[in-house]
Amino acid sequence: MICRVSNVAAWSLALLALLVTAPSAMAADFKVEKHVVGETLGGRPIECNVYGDGDDVFWLIATIHGNEAAGTPLVAKFVEWLEKNPQEVEGRKIVIMPVANPDGFADNVRFNRNGVDLNRNFPAGNWGAADVKPHGATPLSEPESRVLMRVLCQYFPNRVVSIHQPLNCVDWDGPADKMAEAMAAKCKLPLNKLGSRPGSLGSFVGTTLGRPIITLELPAEAGMDGEVLWKEYGDALIAALHYKHEEPAAAKAPAQ
Repeated sequence: MICRVSNVAAWSLALLALLVTAPSAMAADFKVEKHVVGETLGGRPIECNVYGDGDDVFWLIATIHGNEAAGTPLVAKFVEWLEKNPQEVEGRKIVIMPVANPDGFADNVRFNRNGVDLNRNFPAGNWGAADVKPHGATPLSEPESRVLMRVLCQYFPNRVVSIHQPLNCVDWDGPADKMAEAMAAKCKLPLNKLGSRPGSLGSFVGTTLGRPIITLELPAEAGMDGEVLWKEYGDALIAALHYKHEEPAAAKAPAQ
């Protein structure tokens, strides 16, 4: 478990509230949409904020495991950077979920209120490869994972970054090796292909759908100071935003 003292948790909840409710200074520069896309078992709203309306779609997710929360203040700093650099949104649609597991975030626990690991609850081809108890009775059994699936289907991102702790590496699934290299070159985290976890978002997006997805594993001691986190990992997120995945060339038709 990644522990946080109560005053830090309260601060980060306040930060989240500011991120998702404050009027945007960017509104005049590009399109901003703020959505409540669902709610948790505990009745908390699940927020999804969309910046821009271009064709190149980048999905950034934090805190799908509630006790791995350093991604939330890091995402807030990423939004601040977008506000200062509105040209970065041109041609892009940036989909941000600052807290994918609000109940777990509030309770400082990995799972949702049903005791299910949301990052093992997706209908990847390897879902049945392990004990299903923490994975849920069936894929997408949980309201929070169904919300994530709806967002995925609605925006169908070109690439995804999900921020975790505490394994201290840049992990990837699907055709994301070059994207992982680009991100690792901009931070101190080493590349480490951990392998597709049964029922994980990485397995589903990367292996089942064949889309690039990065699991950015921050260290256990990353903390909740957004300025420190941005200094360490901000350039890696910018590299992910800038990354252009090249689809394999279609096979040439045989000569007639």
